[in-house]
This record gives sequence, C-alpha cells and structure tokens, in this order.
Amino acid sequence: YSDTHDMAYLAKNYAKQKADTAYQNFSKNVPIIGTWDDHDYGLNDGGADYHEKEISKQLFLNFMDVPAADDRRHRPGVYFSKTFSVKAKSIKIIVLDTRYFRTALTKDPTGEKRYIPNKYGQGTMLGSAQWQWLKQELNSSKADFNIIESSVQVLSGEHGFETWGNMPHEVDKLKMMIANSKAKGVIILSGDRHIAEISKTEVTKMTYPLIDITSSGLTHAYTSFHGEANKFRILDVVFEKNFGLIKFDFERHKAYFEIRGLNNKLYLTYAQQY
Repeated sequence: YSDTHDMAYLAKNYAKQKADTAYQNFSKNVPIIGTWDDHDYGLNDGGADYHEKEISKQLFLNFMDVPAADDRRHRPGVYFSKTFSVKAKSIKIIVLDTRYFRTALTKDPTGEKRYIPNKYGQGTMLGSAQWQWLKQELNSSKADFNIIESSVQVLSGEHGFETWGNMPHEVDKLKMMIANSKAKGVIILSGDRHIAEISKTEVTKMTYPLIDITSSGLTHAYTSFHGEANKFRILDVVFEKNFGLIKFDFERHKAYFEIRGLNNKLYLTYAQQY
C-alpha cells in the first residue's frame, strides 16, 4: 500500500511496480488503462480533502504513461474514456475517478460498521465537472458496449465499507443518467473490496439489467470473509486472490462475465443478454 503523505515514497513504489518483470511482460502484450483507488491515491478511504492529491495525480499518470498533452495532465482528476474497435464493433471504456472529488463520508457512531449512508442529497462521489463529463460520454456514445469503471462498488451498499451506497442519491443519479442516455450495453466494473462478486438490478427505463462486477484483488484477498449482506448479489462471493474477465459476443449481443484466480481457476461465470 502507498498510504503516505511522502510523495518520494509514493514515486518509489510506482518505480518498484514498473520494474517488476511480470508486470513488464504483461504490459508489453496487453493495453493497460485504469483509475486509482485509495492505496494508489495515498490515503486509506481518501477523498477530496487529501492534500497531496495533485502531486499524487501526476505520479499516477507518469506510471500509466499518460502523455504530457493529455487532458488529465491539465485538469483535476484522472477520469477519461477510451474506445476499442473490433472490426465494425466497438467497446467504450469510461473510467471514473471516485477519489479526487469525493466529499466526506459519515462514520458509524455505533462502531458496528465503518460508515453509514449520508443524509439523502448530501455529498458527491464525482464532483460537478466529472458528472457533466460522464453525461456527455454516455449521451454521445455509439459503442456496442459501454463499460463504466468505478474503483469502489456501485450496487453493493450494505457492508459498511466504501461504496456508492454511502451516498444513495448519487447511486440514483447514476442509474437515471445511464437509463436516460440510451447508451447500449452499459456494464459497471468495480474493485476495492478484496473480494469478487457480481451484483445485478433492474433500472426503470433500461431494457436490460444493470450489472456491477467486482474483482479484487490480484495481491490481496479477504480470506477471513464470513459473509455480508448484498441484496443485489447473484452467485457466490470469491474471497481468494482473483481477477475479472468479460467476453463479448457482438453477434448475439451477449456478455460473459468470469471471475478467475490463481492458475486461471474459474470461480464464477455468468452470461447476460443485451
């Protein structure tokens, strides 16, 4: 973890990761894009009040090999989008920043959980500029599938750790924005939890269910997991080291979700028609 106010230490950790032979071999063959979460950002459960966030942002962008002329270098946050084309089909990746702008969470006064939901309407996950950007990205998308990357879970909101569910009005806003946009095949990817699970819900005006597939982590797992509530969960929870995979069938308009682990062991698989 790079939980620190020492930016030299953070830079050292990024350099160590980039020097890793396995990472180097992987990055030569697979395009790597993404966002940060709290332990990249520099503060456990960190949000908008992290004082080093701008320097930390530049270090993150350096690590991700983002060019100097890229918009992310010159505006707050690390959100962006990228479209991958496969013959005449396309997949748009919409990468959110749920750290730089996220306002304060409400600690549970009873101590039973880490956090409880804010009062409805209180706080923001993305900040106004990023919300406007996201609306435009969805409304203008012509892609066959649209993948929204959120570092923290969107649908699972009962566990008391970090989640969009700590700001329920923001969950409602996101659902409404997706539904109104008419963007095709919207899928949410999330992490953070040191577990993997698939959450699914129906959304008004959407012709297909909204799925949030959580995978985490490659290096850490919640091996002491003993269960937690998630009314949107389908299938089991994976609490071994894992990664997520999505396979797309453009002809049949289907997506196949997989959670795999060490030695490519298959833990979960689920297919959804779009």
